[in-house]
Amino acid sequence: MKKFKRLMSLVLAILMVLSLLALTGCGNNDTPAGGDEAPVEDAQDDDPDPGDDDGDEVDDPGDDPPPAADGAVWRIGGIGPTTGGAAFFGQAVYNGALLAVEEINAAGGINGVPIELNFQDDEHNAEFSVNAYNALIDWGMQILLGPVTSTPAIAVNVEAYADNVFMLTPSATAIPAIAPPNAFRVCFSDPMQGAVSARYMDMVGIGERIAIIYDSSDAYSSGIFEYFYAEARELGLNIVAVEAFTEANRTDFTVQLRIAMEADADLVFLPFYYQEAALVLHQARDMGFDPIFFSCDGMDGILSVEGFDTSLADGVKFLAPFAATSEEPATVAFVQAFEARFDHTPSQFAANAYDAIHVIKEAILHSGATPDMAKGDIGDLLIAAMLEIEVNGVTLYNATWGADGEVNREPMVIEIRDGIYHIVYP
Repeated sequence: MKKFKRLMSLVLAILMVLSLLALTGCGNNDTPAGGDEAPVEDAQDDDPDPGDDDGDEVDDPGDDPPPAADGAVWRIGGIGPTTGGAAFFGQAVYNGALLAVEEINAAGGINGVPIELNFQDDEHNAEFSVNAYNALIDWGMQILLGPVTSTPAIAVNVEAYADNVFMLTPSATAIPAIAPPNAFRVCFSDPMQGAVSARYMDMVGIGERIAIIYDSSDAYSSGIFEYFYAEARELGLNIVAVEAFTEANRTDFTVQLRIAMEADADLVFLPFYYQEAALVLHQARDMGFDPIFFSCDGMDGILSVEGFDTSLADGVKFLAPFAATSEEPATVAFVQAFEARFDHTPSQFAANAYDAIHVIKEAILHSGATPDMAKGDIGDLLIAAMLEIEVNGVTLYNATWGADGEVNREPMVIEIRDGIYHIVYP
């Protein structure tokens, strides 16, 4: 059954890619398609620009790591948005991955072989992401970290499948994002986020009257909505309004908020990214509408929005795999290392990427793959290894993977209070 579902997901992904690449704007794109290919950025930088406190800023290119004695090196490519409206996610992933690569190389690499990381900006655009993938293949990529967001991942995974390149996304949550058998993810999926959100509301008794606002033009948002709605109906939760918006009208939410307000909603579910969520909170405040706002992992980053009144986020709850305030030893060590390296606190996307690099390392060690192998042969070995390894990390606890590429993890619930993340579940 899993093989059949994965085959159907792959067929769906191929159909989606054909339609995506025929359009000039692709799901949450912040720039028009058809631009120049993004340059490959070498992620080995001995003197990084740490950025500011608002986000994880990509470092300038630097020198390649010294190769092994025989000249061998592991070439890992990365793809994600480091500019544009979704740049917070891509910059965070880049820095988290870079920290892991530097630590592994400083400890002697993987069986004595260093990692070279090249990360390309796709601006959260499907066409740009495919261009980035092709540039990385020309560079000699053996393993792909990413893409970071779902719509680009759906486009790229078809290309990676054709080349049998092992692909591990730290943060693309849509089901078709990992449809091919060579694709895996570190993050939880849209179905999990949607279902867990509904179950949490039912468990703690919040949301007597629930309104939903979602982005029907985005795979991430619409996927979470579908599974949340189905689970909420199964649990008997009271949904009083369902309102959608699209890429073309994602700046004015007063109509959707007015409908939710008139329906006496006491909780509004917002399964979309933090940029639009910041506008929703501001407009709700102006309307005098003060329900509980609940979201998913795309909400992480809202406190970094330029000019945003962070007090508006007080009481906002969202799902996440990581909180920098956790006292778990692995989290404390990661946060300290990240802050020392980049001079700001890491997000869940940085933590996921950090873990993803270590997952790749464990899969290589377990599989016996060597960098002199063809990328397709490396792919076969790593795919098999992923079904056998168990990994602990910053966000992973005895994590294992199935043939569908999904990881066996559960999210936590975060509440923002006074600009600080607090874990409220588990």
